Order: sequence, then C-alpha cells, then structure tokens
Amino acid sequence: MDRVFIEGLEVDTVIGAYDWERGIRQCLRLDLSFAWDNRPAAAGDDLSKALDYASVSARIQAFAEASQFQLVETFAERLAEVLMSEFNIPWLHLKLTKPGAVPAAKGVGVEIERGCR
Repeated sequence: MDRVFIEGLEVDTVIGAYDWERGIRQCLRLDLSFAWDNRPAAAGDDLSKALDYASVSARIQAFAEASQFQLVETFAERLAEVLMSEFNIPWLHLKLTKPGAVPAAKGVGVEIERGCR
C-alpha cells in the first residue's frame, strides 16, 4: 500500500488539564501518514482519485480550532476517527507533539496507528 504524508503541521487548540491551560490556545505539531492506493490517481493524473492532502490539512485545522480537550490522547483519537470517516482512509499513523509541555524536552506527545494497512 502506498502512503501519503503530512509532516510538521502546526495547529493551535485548547489542550491541557491544568486550569491555566483551559483559557489559552497552544500549538500542537502533527506528523501523519495515510495508507492510500495512488495508482488510480496517477493513471489519469486525476486529483479526484488522490487523497487531497490540502483538504485533509484544512480539516485538521478546523478540527483543532473547534476542539477543547484535556488530553493529547483524546485529541489524537478523535482526530483519527474524523479523518478515517470523512476521507475513507483505511489506515493512518499519527504523531502528535506538544512542544514546551516539559521544559527540559523538545516536545512530548503520543503516536497512534488506526485501521488496517
């Protein structure tokens, strides 16, 4: 199976369990990889048969804008559900990084895989 990826997508959202985090927007960095058969799109040079990463990126931005979760785990799970459902993605890998959450670390977060390859 082919893969389509989006790397280093930054979104702002309300995320965090502490009271001070509930009133601000914080940056999350997302790296995503999707299983997708690219042959139909390539055969006819047809965007309608490709996984349109611009549309996927816009949907991720809209999701983040509307979200207010305490846990990065919840953000990742809900986002995976939305993307797989709305774009008919059979499998995805999502790495979510919350920069600055631990002062001594470049970032912390979660990685998940959902679906079948």
